[in-house]
Amino acid sequence: MKLAKKIAIVLLVIFVGMQFYRPDKNVANGDYVTAFESETQPGPEAQKILKTTCYDCHSDNTNYPWYNNIAPISYWLDDHIEEGKEHLDFSDWGNYSVKKKDHKLEELVEEVEEGEMPLKEYTWTHKEARLTEAQKKALMDWAMEARSMYQTTGSLE
Repeated sequence: MKLAKKIAIVLLVIFVGMQFYRPDKNVANGDYVTAFESETQPGPEAQKILKTTCYDCHSDNTNYPWYNNIAPISYWLDDHIEEGKEHLDFSDWGNYSVKKKDHKLEELVEEVEEGEMPLKEYTWTHKEARLTEAQKKALMDWAMEARSMYQTTGSLE
């Protein structure tokens, strides 16, 4: 048997085996962003944007696409979600200090303004997550307003 054929068989066995070992899904029951939304009060426009562009990777609940059932894509998506939650986890908002909340909102504004968020990889398959300039402005305006609450009061700690 030629070497290329042996390698192809080994890779096929590995690929099939990967289908049986998948990462745990990031799925929460109940209100997973209630504390964040009640505290920061995003308006309807900002709330819609957060839901369609942010919560999948930055909260305890992800709406998975059908192709998440195929390894190695499931591993790749899991890695993106874990990394996203390390940077900002809306579900853990209640455990952040006032200073950290202010900083996270500042980073949100910077990432959106620079076009770094949402990730290009996400918008390839989620067309609704491609933000228009008006949507970017609405999201950044809301975040700046929420930041001002933390900067002036500091009483939410």
